[in-house]
Amino acid sequence: MVGSVTDEVRQRVDVVELISRYTPLKRAGSVYKGLCPFHSERTPSFVVFPHTGTWHCFGACGTGGDVFSFVMQKENLSFREALQMLAQQVGVDLSAGEQDSGADQRTRLVEANEAAAQYFQHILTHHAGAAGARGYLERRGIDDATAARFRLGYALDGWSGLRDHLLERGFALELLLEAGLIKRNEERQSTYDAFRNRVIYPICDRQGRVIGFGGRVLDDSVPKYLNTAETPLFHKSHVVYGLDQAHRAIRERDQVVIVEGYMDVIAAHQFGYTNVVACMG
Repeated sequence: MVGSVTDEVRQRVDVVELISRYTPLKRAGSVYKGLCPFHSERTPSFVVFPHTGTWHCFGACGTGGDVFSFVMQKENLSFREALQMLAQQVGVDLSAGEQDSGADQRTRLVEANEAAAQYFQHILTHHAGAAGARGYLERRGIDDATAARFRLGYALDGWSGLRDHLLERGFALELLLEAGLIKRNEERQSTYDAFRNRVIYPICDRQGRVIGFGGRVLDDSVPKYLNTAETPLFHKSHVVYGLDQAHRAIRERDQVVIVEGYMDVIAAHQFGYTNVVACMG
């Protein structure tokens, strides 16, 4: 199964217990809060979401992610090193999956998508150029906690911001092309970001891995919505948006509600209707 070892590690790691090793956490309803371990602060702005295995800083750094991205940032590790560290801690043998080069390539694609999601999320939270996107979400009634839970982001109106950021992080150009994060202009022999001036909706599989993105323009450009092109990870007709957030509620209630788009799903979850998803195909 694609990414089965990675998924097993992610599921076995207790995100609250992991992060509590670095900063004390206190329960606040369905989440946990504490001082951010990535910057100095006096008022807790760091939130852990145990039901999704994710975390987000609502303070100065604005970072977020899952157990792997936390360890990568805190211990300055690559994805592979973070996977090895956590696998050892929870008793998962990685050797079974090491011979599958196809799975390794898909793991690298997931890693690139995760880095892109963090980049977009940081831009939305902190960049002055994202003021219009923040205003759009506010007008739509989406609060900060919900935006963080769905890892909403923003792609600046530039040609190479994401590309340059990911290249600096050590990702290969061909990998970014395969992931659909950048595109190639054959005539000019150049590459450019696939998403520009758009609110970004990370699209996850059931396990919470980022497999693609949707983007909505803030002006009159067309198309209004743009999705990641078909990739080894992302097949639009096979994807159900929000399933990573909704699958537990669907199982508990034995009922699923299907709506039209990203914002419908997000708004429904914000108001407590957590068995809501949207079909993409």
